[in-house]
Amino acid sequence: MGLPCIVCRTPGADAFFADGERNYFRCGTCGARFLDPCSFPSADAERTQYDRHENDLADAGYRRFLSRVSEPLLDRLQAGCEGLDYGCGPGPALAAMLEEAGHSVALFDPFYAPDRTVLERTYDFVTCTEVAEHFHDPAREFARLDGLLKPGGWLAVMTCFHIDDARFANWYYRLDPTHVVFYREETMRWLAHEHGWACTIPAKDITLMHKPA
Repeated sequence: MGLPCIVCRTPGADAFFADGERNYFRCGTCGARFLDPCSFPSADAERTQYDRHENDLADAGYRRFLSRVSEPLLDRLQAGCEGLDYGCGPGPALAAMLEEAGHSVALFDPFYAPDRTVLERTYDFVTCTEVAEHFHDPAREFARLDGLLKPGGWLAVMTCFHIDDARFANWYYRLDPTHVVFYREETMRWLAHEHGWACTIPAKDITLMHKPA
């Protein structure tokens, strides 16, 4: 009997890959692949890995990378919106880009911006870029993200979609020890249906969810 899926809670996810140290499972309901929670990294191990990230707003290449999510989101926002960068990391470059476009952006990150008072209000948009793959409890986290959105609000998610089990063993995204859950387009559409969001995938690895007004 497989584990319950950490994204959709469906029991009986199938074992599909092991690397000798870690076991991974595949959900037949939402399509997610995930690491056995027994092997999740500790908070200290996560922080050590995250401290190696270099997210420099002045880096033109990094700005181009983030523009893949900022541009389609900005196309859908009214002027002067209030947003939250959820999991902003040590260098909240996306928040700065959105502020340059005339929006205000609060920050939350359990390691780098741990002020939980920002989670006590709602926003016109929430961004979650290169964060969802780190969620140890995605079902709970996406429910929280829904609660952070105002009616009519937008959730923008960037995470590298899983597309090929045959390449999973050597996939660079799996090899990051802090990446514990991997989403497919079908996973995002399942989440949208579960929460009553409209789902748009404007580009590979980019999902925009619209909460009904």
